[in-house]
Amino acid sequence: MDKILRIDMGADGGPKITETPLGDYAGLGGRAMTTTVVSREVPPLCHPLSAENKLVIAPGLLSGTIAAMSGRLSVGCKSPLTGGIKESNSGGQAAQVLARLGYAAIILEGKPKTDDIYKILIDKNGVKIVIDNSLKMLPNYDLVTKIRSEFGDKIACMSIGPAGEMMMNIASIACTDMELRPTRHAGRGGVGAVMGSKRVKAIVLDDSGMPMRTPKDPVKFKAANKVFTEGLLKHPVTGQALPAYGTNVLTNILNEAGGYPTNNFKEGRFAGAAKISGEAQAELEVKRGGLATHGCHRGCVIRCSGIYNDKDGHFLSKQPEYETVWSHGGHCGIDDLDSIAMLDFLDDNYGVDTIEMGVTIGVAMDAGLAKFGDAEAAINLVKEVGKGSPLGRILGSGAGVTGRVYGVERVPVVKNQAMPAYDPRAVKGIGVTYATSTMGADHTAGYCIATNILKVGGFVDPLKPEGQIELSRNLQIATAAIDSTGMCLFIAFAILDQPETFQALLDLLNSFYGLSLTGDSVVELGKKVLSTERDFNTRAGFTAMHDRLPRYFSTEPVAPHNVTFGVKDEDLDKVFAW
Repeated sequence: MDKILRIDMGADGGPKITETPLGDYAGLGGRAMTTTVVSREVPPLCHPLSAENKLVIAPGLLSGTIAAMSGRLSVGCKSPLTGGIKESNSGGQAAQVLARLGYAAIILEGKPKTDDIYKILIDKNGVKIVIDNSLKMLPNYDLVTKIRSEFGDKIACMSIGPAGEMMMNIASIACTDMELRPTRHAGRGGVGAVMGSKRVKAIVLDDSGMPMRTPKDPVKFKAANKVFTEGLLKHPVTGQALPAYGTNVLTNILNEAGGYPTNNFKEGRFAGAAKISGEAQAELEVKRGGLATHGCHRGCVIRCSGIYNDKDGHFLSKQPEYETVWSHGGHCGIDDLDSIAMLDFLDDNYGVDTIEMGVTIGVAMDAGLAKFGDAEAAINLVKEVGKGSPLGRILGSGAGVTGRVYGVERVPVVKNQAMPAYDPRAVKGIGVTYATSTMGADHTAGYCIATNILKVGGFVDPLKPEGQIELSRNLQIATAAIDSTGMCLFIAFAILDQPETFQALLDLLNSFYGLSLTGDSVVELGKKVLSTERDFNTRAGFTAMHDRLPRYFSTEPVAPHNVTFGVKDEDLDKVFAW
């Protein structure tokens, strides 16, 4: 990964391709790369869909190597949803393939002057950009079928569905998995809308003939990978719970904890939780000939994904993840797994973020557009988004806009981004992350569930304000660093509990690059990334008042614990005071 690919989609005479050495961006990967490029090169006050915004696609520092779990991809830009900086993270094959092709980043710049749709092919021979208007408005599954017929099965593909072309605020970018299905998404923040504004429908990556990336010290690298993998496999979360039941193992756990938001965050427990739990889902998947454990990219050893078949044994969707099962399930009062899987498929096909889409439907239900628990109505609402009808355009703008249009008082968003599947009143650490993250409400920015609920890395009582600021701060720092390596965030469970696994991660980086990183180095990297993001958001007009939950979380208790958020504003302002 010794070069950056820049594509100016607005150049006179058609898209202009430029390859440059890393220069000032040397040593950066993943989120550190996307954040630094966006901060330096994108005017903070620009319109997110304008020619001034840039879409930055970056594999991690260890992507394209034999290191386990190293296939995460970062996509960055100014967010159409939040108006701030955005790093959206995806699994799938794209990061590994892009890294083996030698690119530390793709930067899409400018904006075409026509309505033509482009596809981009990148392989060992270089880069080719072609107008292909036959792809217009194709949903992701049909698009990938067409791309495979042209380029074969040895590729990875990044694409947008109709939502991205219509530049909806909740549009995602799909990345294909090992079966070449568009099931892994850079979902949050509307990154698909920015790709749509550049008129790029698909990026086809083919690393045929390209070798694995070679470490500076292959012997030490191989040894470190062995220790790292063993650590992941022996941890109870990454070695047992996630492979057995996927991320949806959390449904019963959070429901029991009283932190499972139900009917648009009105209650903390859902009566139908057991019907849509990871345990029930895995049993059904196996019964129908699907898979209860499956990797989203080569080199995944946790294998928290799966294959969900319909009642006739035909593929319906990848295993809906916990956040998706919640957003379309408990949040909307729906307790039917088949309906949730169909909603997941439609989200992936149209190219929208499953969290934002599900929360938006819940807000729409609160507004009276449908009844809580009505799965058929929820499916029809998502289809409106796919069609781009007037109602679909409103819903495709996200929960915040939908709440304002329909006069809903309680809308669970921060920085206009929908909250994920944990009530911040019952799990206060995640509430601190929701409030203060540079990304808007985002559980992955600082996953306090690990320590508040799962007791990984210690225990901080989720129902008490004490200790939550420090917990969220430390996890946000660690997450920013992990997102820069290309590693799956789930490695955090093992590295928090096992010093030898954390050291193995450092050894992987050091032996690959010839460095001498320490734990302090990782902390400094995380702080630098977060400081850069905070600076961009400040220049974009964000203030301390944007680092707040909606007021009702502090005034309205949630059952069954009957607690409010209770973390003081002045304490929230201390999260980044390091």
